[in-house]
Amino acid sequence: MKTHSSFYVGDRQKKMAGEPVNVNEFQELAREALPKMYYDYYAGGAEDQYTLKDNVEAFKRITIRPRILVDVSRIDMSTTVLGYNISAPIMIAPTGLHKLAHPEGEAATARAAAASKTIMILSTGSSCTMEEVASSCNTVRFFQLYVYKRRDLAAALVHRAEKNGYKALVLTVDVPRLGRREADIKNKMIAPRSKNLEGLLSIEVDSNSGSNLEAFCKATMDASLCWKDVEWLRSITNMPILIKGILTREDAIKAAEIGVAGIIVSNHGARQLDYSPATITVLEEVVHAVGGKIPVLFDGGVRRGTDVFKALALGAEAVLIGRPVVFGLAAKGEHGVKRVIQMLKDELELAMALSGCPSVKDITRSHLVSWRN
Repeated sequence: MKTHSSFYVGDRQKKMAGEPVNVNEFQELAREALPKMYYDYYAGGAEDQYTLKDNVEAFKRITIRPRILVDVSRIDMSTTVLGYNISAPIMIAPTGLHKLAHPEGEAATARAAAASKTIMILSTGSSCTMEEVASSCNTVRFFQLYVYKRRDLAAALVHRAEKNGYKALVLTVDVPRLGRREADIKNKMIAPRSKNLEGLLSIEVDSNSGSNLEAFCKATMDASLCWKDVEWLRSITNMPILIKGILTREDAIKAAEIGVAGIIVSNHGARQLDYSPATITVLEEVVHAVGGKIPVLFDGGVRRGTDVFKALALGAEAVLIGRPVVFGLAAKGEHGVKRVIQMLKDELELAMALSGCPSVKDITRSHLVSWRN
């Protein structure tokens, strides 16, 4: 295996000479560039990886119903999320350990988000501190939070996020325990500890039987987290709170009832419960359940601008992209992240034009054909 330092010199530059023409090609470049352990960490899902595949494949079962003879000489993709203007309904999802992909890590990703005029959600598990990311550029940032057994730790992270100008809190709720990620177990994945936890949490874990990430989560994650804890979280922050990890009508209704600012339909990139539904297949159910009371965002399997179009037609206000960002970062650094976002924007713009939708508010359920088998 290449060392972490040698990975970023001559061989990598030679491999990165070609310019991809779509987002999927960045994944192949990342596979070539990254050590196998790191690529498998980013790319892998839980157990049989059924949901991982279906997150992408499910989009192919939806077809678009275009309208013609509409003036599409000007296309406006801009929208707002929690009142913040973004250039297109495409945001950066929280994903961890970006320095395994590129030496500049989340700071480079944040700069790409700023250049793309969109919102980045920084992961608790980032390999740059939230302070480093905040000082790297001027852009709207949200902070994703895991709640650990030590609630004082969660409170400290929340207060730091507020102090450093993060505009919203994204509470991930689908990790009472870590999903079984068999590639990481086989590789005995050694994940560096999150920089955000330095000085706050020091737990030595035995990872002889698998990945150290799995052992760390088992020792620290709070499996008792429940709805009343959302109320506790609201009591310690003025930031709006979005809940990430909702897949059912019942949980969507509950989230709206307790007064969160929004929800994110997500199955954690298919890294938690295998054979849970592909997120695009439950998006409409969740949107109908909340009835417009709170915004619904979406992540999982977005690889094309037409995927973005379909999610918007089913009621999402914006989509989050995770793996494509990391693959772009691994392949071409900050430029790669910008290219990934721009490719999706260009494809969305074209899909809107060819479907007769001059603005995102014109994209409706009537632009989709019923699900195909």
